[in-house]
Amino acid sequence: MNKLGMGIAAAAISFALTGCGGAQSSWETEEVAVASDRLMADSVEAAWSVDGEAGEDASIRLQLATKEGTPVEAFDLNHEKLLHLIVVSKDLSYFNHIHPEYRGEGVFEISNVFPAGGAYRLIADFKPTDGDAMTKLTWAEVGGAPAASEAVVPDESLNKIVAGKRVALAAEGLVAGEEATLTFSLADEATGEPISDLEPYLGAIGHVVVLSEEGERYVHVHAEADQGTGPEAKFETTFPKAGIYKIWGQFQHRGEVFTASYVVNVEKRS
Repeated sequence: MNKLGMGIAAAAISFALTGCGGAQSSWETEEVAVASDRLMADSVEAAWSVDGEAGEDASIRLQLATKEGTPVEAFDLNHEKLLHLIVVSKDLSYFNHIHPEYRGEGVFEISNVFPAGGAYRLIADFKPTDGDAMTKLTWAEVGGAPAASEAVVPDESLNKIVAGKRVALAAEGLVAGEEATLTFSLADEATGEPISDLEPYLGAIGHVVVLSEEGERYVHVHAEADQGTGPEAKFETTFPKAGIYKIWGQFQHRGEVFTASYVVNVEKRS
């Protein structure tokens, strides 16, 4: 091959290699762009409002949008609901787990009767479509006469009577940063017979909420799979820091949802 032919061939090979490299680079860029479109918790902001006073139907409104102001419009079912709203008084004596109605354009609304005036912790759990499951929290001040504050102290006994049921909690591994197991044992209060016909609640054997004493640490809890219908219900979690926490366990039996609550002390890891 003469020098001119060799030069043309080299140029063709160079062009081909450059073209292949450009295609690969474009594919990688596209993948990065797709990945960056996924909604992360820190890219979503929540705007809250509470309209009304204690003792009446107060309206709770939550609007979810990106930091750029674009409404988050699509949500996946998460434990059978689009959004779970936990309402807890500052002293942790009042607890309500409700499910607001989705109005569109990132707006959820529901009414709630607050028992007294004062500060309430509002906690929203949800999962945007093509996004991460996330939690947004705020403090809301509700007008009206305040109630006497109740001290949050660890329970001497973790055996509770609720709605005609005896609900005992065995808490193993109450050490900060370590895996803990929460086992609830349920029996009929009158007969002592184990309750073995629990009904699914929110797609699981039960639902558990954990909040730290000052209301700043909301702890995610997961039910173990394939547990049947009682009389035991097991959940796993990890407490992030040492301190006092309140636990609410929710179960459904014969169409009735009932809640048993406990206060525990989580030790510092040695």
